[in-house]
Amino acid sequence: MKKTNGLMKILIFFPILLLILLIGWIGVSEWKAAQGNQMPETEDSPRESLAQSESLASEETEILTVEASPSQEETPVTGEETEENPAVQMLFAGDILLSSHVTTAYDKAGSINGVLDEGFRSEISGSDIFMANQEFPFSDRGSAAPEKQFTFRLPPSRVSMMNEIGVDIVALANNHSLDYGTDALVDTCTALDGAGIRYVGAGPDMNRARQLEKIEVNGKTIGFLAASRVYPDADWVANSKKPGMVSGYDPTILLEEIKKAGESCDYVVVYVHWGVERDEKPQEYQRVLGKKIIDAGADLVIGSHPHVLQGIEYYNGKPICYSLGNFIFGSSIPKTALIRANVDFTQGTTTLSLVPGTSKAGFTRTLTQEDDIQGFYQYFQGISFGISVDENGVVHNTGN
Repeated sequence: MKKTNGLMKILIFFPILLLILLIGWIGVSEWKAAQGNQMPETEDSPRESLAQSESLASEETEILTVEASPSQEETPVTGEETEENPAVQMLFAGDILLSSHVTTAYDKAGSINGVLDEGFRSEISGSDIFMANQEFPFSDRGSAAPEKQFTFRLPPSRVSMMNEIGVDIVALANNHSLDYGTDALVDTCTALDGAGIRYVGAGPDMNRARQLEKIEVNGKTIGFLAASRVYPDADWVANSKKPGMVSGYDPTILLEEIKKAGESCDYVVVYVHWGVERDEKPQEYQRVLGKKIIDAGADLVIGSHPHVLQGIEYYNGKPICYSLGNFIFGSSIPKTALIRANVDFTQGTTTLSLVPGTSKAGFTRTLTQEDDIQGFYQYFQGISFGISVDENGVVHNTGN
């Protein structure tokens, strides 16, 4: 009976023990599951994702910084760091007369192509400033000056031809500006003003005639003045109330204006009408006056009137070009040339060079045959003083 009771006790307590063990196993499983939810961070964990985001953001910032570096190196340009182009390319011609030969050639072609070839047109368009002597008035008014063999006049509508040629500034101080009187001279000034072409040496009164014309190029101020040592009557000289020109016979006013020009200009050009027609050598008075003009402060002297070329002379290192002859004029111009003046303000030098040409029937063209070009250079050297002309047409001072 005692054995039976012991067996009964075992049978009762064994299921209870199993139940306890089962409950314990379930509890342990749940605990492990709970612990599993707190396992170490993996690549996909939010914290690492955040870290990666911060890292990527940092990398992006670095990339942007690298890309920004070039622009940071391109620092703003200041006035002290910038230097204007120190060179100015000027171009000069002698007399321009829009004669019947010239206007006929123009009208036939329908443009300035009938008057100037591509070579000269290219030279003019490539220059900073192109200046010439205008040997006639633009007007429909007035009467021809008495006792003059040749008198010239063009209607104001023809001023557009000067624009097509490419003229920037003209000298009006010459022996034809008043061929048709003072009214015609005033009309000329009005026509040029309307066309945007500057003028010097003559005007509605002496204040305008003597006025310095200034042109800005590459940060430099170039000043222009003009006077005539050739005219038929003293009455052609302007005064405070009368149209006319600046005289070269008494150069007092001209020399005064040159001296004043130096105060506001970096470079001063003076254009003078002088000499004897058809004479390839300058008169002694031209050489004397040219030196006075340089002494007064001019940097370059350009001459016209003889209708032929005269040579070049240097005085105190500055050039005097005595005559550039006719450029656009009548039926025939055997020899003509443009003179380039390349002014280098850094070096303080003016380099002259020649662009030789010829003209027939109102059409002016550049020389194209090498033998003709070299022959022209030698010819020009022969009529000059103390200079040489190299194979490229560059003028070299070998004297003063």
